[in-house]
Amino acid sequence: MLLWTGQTVSILGSRISSIAFPLLVLALTSSPAKAGLAGFAATIPYLLFQLPAGALIDRWNRKRVMIACDSFRALALGSIALSAWLGALSFLQVLVIGFLEGVFFVFFNLAQRAALPNVVPPAQLPAAIAQNEASGRGSSLAGQPLGGIFFGLHKALPFVIDAVSYIFSVVTLMFIKTPLQGDQVRSSTKLQQEIGEGLRWLWNQPFLRAAALLVGGSNLIFQALVLVVIVLAEDLGASPGLIGVILGFLGGGGLLGTLVASPVQKRVHAKVIVIGANWVWAILLPVLAFIKNPLALGPVLGAIAFVGPAWNVAVGTYQLILTPDNLRGRVGSVSMLIAWGVIPFGSLVGGFLLERFGAITTILLLSGGHASDCRRRHF
Repeated sequence: MLLWTGQTVSILGSRISSIAFPLLVLALTSSPAKAGLAGFAATIPYLLFQLPAGALIDRWNRKRVMIACDSFRALALGSIALSAWLGALSFLQVLVIGFLEGVFFVFFNLAQRAALPNVVPPAQLPAAIAQNEASGRGSSLAGQPLGGIFFGLHKALPFVIDAVSYIFSVVTLMFIKTPLQGDQVRSSTKLQQEIGEGLRWLWNQPFLRAAALLVGGSNLIFQALVLVVIVLAEDLGASPGLIGVILGFLGGGGLLGTLVASPVQKRVHAKVIVIGANWVWAILLPVLAFIKNPLALGPVLGAIAFVGPAWNVAVGTYQLILTPDNLRGRVGSVSMLIAWGVIPFGSLVGGFLLERFGAITTILLLSGGHASDCRRRHF
């Protein structure tokens, strides 16, 4: 409960600032391409640091890593807030802080995922993953609208709140007494050899390998889609507060999805869940291009988000139960590299497509790319 409570508050703070980052860059530069570049800088650590971070997480104390990461993230977000408050914020500072926050996220996320089976028994693992999903989706539901509203009050306010949320997470982590990992054996092998063990293990699991490839394609599309929806909503006359409400439907749909994720995981084969979710997204994405009322974007985004939790619970449970404790950091890093390594390019591609073609054409191009990816992948 300490781990879950700290993460719930921290994720809420992150969702509040996540909507503020693109709005901040657009306010500073008036350039969708630069907003995409900022998103690229914040997410390129997903590609660069996943593999070494996974190997180091299997060597280091997971609790200490998590405390250190959230402490640094509090300082980083606090610096954005202070500079914005003083009117001294630059685009370069946004890029640097976004990059550093992404690095700390990679290490924290891998440590937290690897630690989960050490704080709940195997029989409760699907419910625990679903509960984490509910935290994330519920935080999006509340955080996205709040982020837009707080940004409208003052550009610094969302980042102050996020910094405080990281401090709260650090406090809860300090009170956890349960060991977050099994007995560690000092490794005598080189880091690259340990990384190779994680790569080989995951690649020899056909279902996990194919699921990671599919979610990688989907994540690229959805990372671009958030910026596209923000620009489309602005084109349709939406205020920052209304944009937050629109994106809040992502959290609402996802939160509803968490209510059925665990029962679905018990009754439906994971392969059916993964393939079905991708085709639901392929059908819903192009609908966004034909909407003329900005608020109507919200329900479509909510429907897109609804199917995600079932995917995450099914694949996450399968992977955590199957993976040995001493490999969880490395295997998690490999799957995250495949699944999230494309996210930086989603921000970059989304920004430049918007600059070149506008929001509606960009949505249609992204929809076509997702449908094509669904047809190519198989188990």
